[in-house]
Amino acid sequence: MQQLSLFGDEPAAQPPSSLAQPPSSPGQRPASPAQPPASATKPPAPPAPPPPVAHPNATREIRFGEHRVAYALRRARRRSIGFLVGPEGLSVSAPRWVGIGEIEAALREKANWILKKLQEQRERAARLEAARVEWRDGTSIPFLGETVIVLLDPRVTGSVLHTAADTLPGVPRLTLHVGLPQDAAPAQIRDAVQGWLQRQARRLFEERCRLYAERLNVRVRRLSLSAAATRWGSASADGSIRLNWRLVHFALPVIDYVVTHELAHLREMNHSAAFWEVVRSALPDYESARGVLRTEVLPALD
Repeated sequence: MQQLSLFGDEPAAQPPSSLAQPPSSPGQRPASPAQPPASATKPPAPPAPPPPVAHPNATREIRFGEHRVAYALRRARRRSIGFLVGPEGLSVSAPRWVGIGEIEAALREKANWILKKLQEQRERAARLEAARVEWRDGTSIPFLGETVIVLLDPRVTGSVLHTAADTLPGVPRLTLHVGLPQDAAPAQIRDAVQGWLQRQARRLFEERCRLYAERLNVRVRRLSLSAAATRWGSASADGSIRLNWRLVHFALPVIDYVVTHELAHLREMNHSAAFWEVVRSALPDYESARGVLRTEVLPALD
């Protein structure tokens, strides 16, 4: 009997004899149709290569396997090739007499380290974006290692911190009542909260500086707040101390570490072993607080 083709009335082509099924004997179930050869199935698409990493001031590009990295090259008066992986990407500083081939050979030797640091920067940027504050009623900010809920409350004057006596586990116990109407603009809320944070920072830093200056037998002649993007504090030989006001987001042990670090410079204006012994004399477990500063991501307030 002829079979009908789906495409017309002509007889369907028979399979080659080598693929023909033997006739079924009475009472025997017919054999299942032959499976298509493995080569007929479509292989999965290969994963897409990672996107290129490009420094905004990139002038050169290099490949590390499937990774493309565009880097900023700067010629400098130095003796060796230097690498820096920051938030913007890879920067390379090299002496003027070193050729491109030698620079790229040095880069390939450090390929694993460079790719690891670039990945860490991408992850940090993602955490920073996730930590961006949306300035509205009910938003939250970290303060002294705790979460503070911001509430717009036109009944109060200025900003007033309330502490709940009893809260459920995991529920913030601190609320900051800000004297603004419910329809206040985000910039108004941001300025009010930042102003309050800076006032708390100055009060707290003055208190901690007095405490640790006495322990270290040093004298602070002037304390000022900074908003530096990359430095938590600085000290001058004349007794001037500058502390980043955003330290107020951290718990007290971290603040005490930075205060002690800068006050220790009034005795040792370096980072020698003697300097770290001064720090340890006031804070024996300073390493744990130092580690928090390196890994913690602060909220993006702007």
